Amino acid sequence: MALEAKRLRAIIGGSAGNLVEWYDWYAYSALSLYFSASFFPKGDPTAQLLNTSAVFAVGFFMRPIGAYVMGRYADRRGRKAGLAVSVALMCAGSLMIAFTPTYATIGLAAPILLLVARLLQGLSVGGEYGASATYLSEMATRRHRGFWSSFQYVTLIGGMLSALAVTLLLQAVFTKAQMDSFGWRIAFVLAAALALGVYVLRRGLAETASFQALSADRPASGMAALWRAHPREFLLVGAITAGGSLAFYAYTTYMQKFLANTVGFSVQTATAIMTAALVVFMLVQPLFGALADRVGRKPMLLLFGVGGAIVSVPVFSALESVRTPGAAFAIVLVPLLLLAAYTSISALVKAELFPAHIRALGVAFPYAIGNAAFGGTAEYVALSLKGWHIESAFYWYVSAMLALTSVCFWLLPETRRTSLILED
Repeated sequence: MALEAKRLRAIIGGSAGNLVEWYDWYAYSALSLYFSASFFPKGDPTAQLLNTSAVFAVGFFMRPIGAYVMGRYADRRGRKAGLAVSVALMCAGSLMIAFTPTYATIGLAAPILLLVARLLQGLSVGGEYGASATYLSEMATRRHRGFWSSFQYVTLIGGMLSALAVTLLLQAVFTKAQMDSFGWRIAFVLAAALALGVYVLRRGLAETASFQALSADRPASGMAALWRAHPREFLLVGAITAGGSLAFYAYTTYMQKFLANTVGFSVQTATAIMTAALVVFMLVQPLFGALADRVGRKPMLLLFGVGGAIVSVPVFSALESVRTPGAAFAIVLVPLLLLAAYTSISALVKAELFPAHIRALGVAFPYAIGNAAFGGTAEYVALSLKGWHIESAFYWYVSAMLALTSVCFWLLPETRRTSLILED
């Protein structure tokens, strides 16, 4: 009983840090509609959003570096050590965004400092994913590993919802002019304070049995070793991440802008629709994780891949003509529920493919590459296509990528049976 209580506390502690990481990360996207004018010269609002989205994408391209450095660190020094460092970097990035002066005050230095902050946060999130996925997967019991590992996305979505809730609260308290001026900064001050608290919490987490069982003379964790011993797994993780990340950011972060910029809802209404949809998305994660423990990982992944490829174009097309928030909410739920079949177990599947001595790096590095190339560029691609008056091409892009990703899902082993996480 004491062991189970310790395991539960560890999973909750690891998940709490994940929530703060993704609150920080998503706050940037949720509030960019307000602060884009603060960091870039006055001009067309779509151009300012495009510049802000470009900085958002650049942050993604730091993820492979963070994944490599922090993945090796977590394999060598321990999972909880990697978790503590990642949240400290996120805290630093949030403080920079909160206190950087505007373009009108310091000129070109403003977007440069914004970029530096996003680079720090990109390093942080790049390291966080591998350490968090590995930690939660190793701490979960074999029989209920899908259920417990799904809490990575429960807390990830919880972080996004927290950012949206703070956005709604700030919108209720401040006028539009006040939000544009200083209101958005409050969210990043809060992010830094939460990150500091979680840093203290993570320092006290228990280490996983998988890491503790590693011998001192274990093989080294590094890129050469990863590619030499696990090339197929490396490529598959990168490929399934490409489609999964593109869909995730298309259906969540970009969807809010799509509802405001294309469908025509106010920013407040678009935010409220996505908040309600993400609550449902968060709550179904453990259900899909538990289902994967019963039927296997591959059926769930194929449900997402094939289903997403079929519905993406109809969903975005239908939203173009929606006029009521209720109808928009119902339509947005369709791809989100399919996506949950992937997000609930995606980190676990990746962790189950690699042995313990190189697991954190194996999960983090190929994931970060696929995520940077396709997830990080999702908004930029969508906004660019909109600027060229061919926005529907983005819908087909998402659909085609999910069709290709479904092939990769088919090539995966059924990791419920072949898992390399050996502990019960």
